[in-house]
Amino acid sequence: MGICPVIMAGGSGTRLWPLSRAAHPKQFLKLHGEDTMLQATVKRLSGLNTQGSITICNEEHRFLVAEQLRELDKQGSIILEPVGRNTAPAIALAALTANDDPLLLVLAADHVIQDEAAFHAAVMRATPLAEAGKLVTFGIVPAQPHTGYGYIRRGKDLGEGFEVDAFVEKPSSDVAQDYFSSGDYYWNSGMFLFRASNYLEELKKFRPDILEQCKASVMEIKADFDFLRINREMFESCAAESVDYAVMEKTSRAVVVPMDAGWSDIGSWSSLWDISEKDGEGNSIHGDVVLHNTHNSYVRTDDKLVTAIGVDELVIIATKDTLMVAHKNCAQDVKIITEMLKANSRSEWELSREVYRPWGKYDSIDSGEGYQVKRITVKPGAKLSVQMHHHRAEHWVVVGGSAMVTSGGKTFLLSVNESTYIPIGVVHALENPGNINLELIEVQSGSYLGEDDIVRFEDRYGR
Repeated sequence: MGICPVIMAGGSGTRLWPLSRAAHPKQFLKLHGEDTMLQATVKRLSGLNTQGSITICNEEHRFLVAEQLRELDKQGSIILEPVGRNTAPAIALAALTANDDPLLLVLAADHVIQDEAAFHAAVMRATPLAEAGKLVTFGIVPAQPHTGYGYIRRGKDLGEGFEVDAFVEKPSSDVAQDYFSSGDYYWNSGMFLFRASNYLEELKKFRPDILEQCKASVMEIKADFDFLRINREMFESCAAESVDYAVMEKTSRAVVVPMDAGWSDIGSWSSLWDISEKDGEGNSIHGDVVLHNTHNSYVRTDDKLVTAIGVDELVIIATKDTLMVAHKNCAQDVKIITEMLKANSRSEWELSREVYRPWGKYDSIDSGEGYQVKRITVKPGAKLSVQMHHHRAEHWVVVGGSAMVTSGGKTFLLSVNESTYIPIGVVHALENPGNINLELIEVQSGSYLGEDDIVRFEDRYGR
């Protein structure tokens, strides 16, 4: 029997702000290599005997997941969590909806694994243990005495793995050094392999309340386009608990299989610097960057020239709407900044200037009193909803591709350098009938320009 991958694609990735935002977190970004982290997770499964897949994500990220899987020509179930309830309930949803009681290979969508052959080998070593009814967790062979990870202490040798003697919390520096020196401890990776029914048996034993709420959540599961929707009310009432606390730390069936595969969870900018290519001065550079007398720094820019002179050990991140400078040793404190922004009702904690939609994206170029300017990109064949606005008018100018416009009951085609005006209250729609991206400049004017001033009459994406 094959393995069913379960990819956990929730989470907000706040420690990698400002590149990672709540509406577009790190698992959907190209942080290491040419693929997004989600896509890299899917692609590294190639070569394993897998059948189907289950991806679990937040409802607000559903179109990001579907589009990134579509780009890989990969199909599988996408379960939408109406609210986050941590990993124990999420895995239960996968186990309850998987066909034919497969082995579930539970992976996070935001991990880097640089040695795919070693990853495959560890999964193959774990498979007989999982088939025998064990609940396997993968322990990362530590490269250093790291204080940012939880650890697993190994027990009795089982050949391809070890019984789990204990899960231990993130240690102090001295304790981490003792763990590292002993050779008996592994980093807790948060990756697992077990049969669906075995996981549910242990969850019933230790957290029957979680199991019952998850069962109730999937009793009336509904297919919605590419997605599976569970019962919101039932799932909201489920306790939030990690799989470690709910099951793995309590079960007698837990085993650990070592993995030495160049793993990182990229939990901070400094950890991304650790695994990135560097120049002769120890700098990792991404984008239009010029440095002088600068060492051991991570510098990344989206669109503007960034220069640094005479600095060391810094993280410098420039996006279209923000600039962050941090000492590398304090980079994990960026979460404090995002909390401050959220408390002060600043949108930057959640949204970047570029906002992705199922039909494409828009970039808020400029705004002022009574006006806003956006560059809108519509993918080939995509269509925005049929809609109207109570408080704003819109002027569209096509700068690339072609646009099929419906306005006030009329439908017409616009090409490059052609434009149209949509008055307040007029029902309208925009579609890309071509084979290349439609690019247009939208100038909004009115008394209120918020995104919630949209009355949708028809939407192919079910919003």
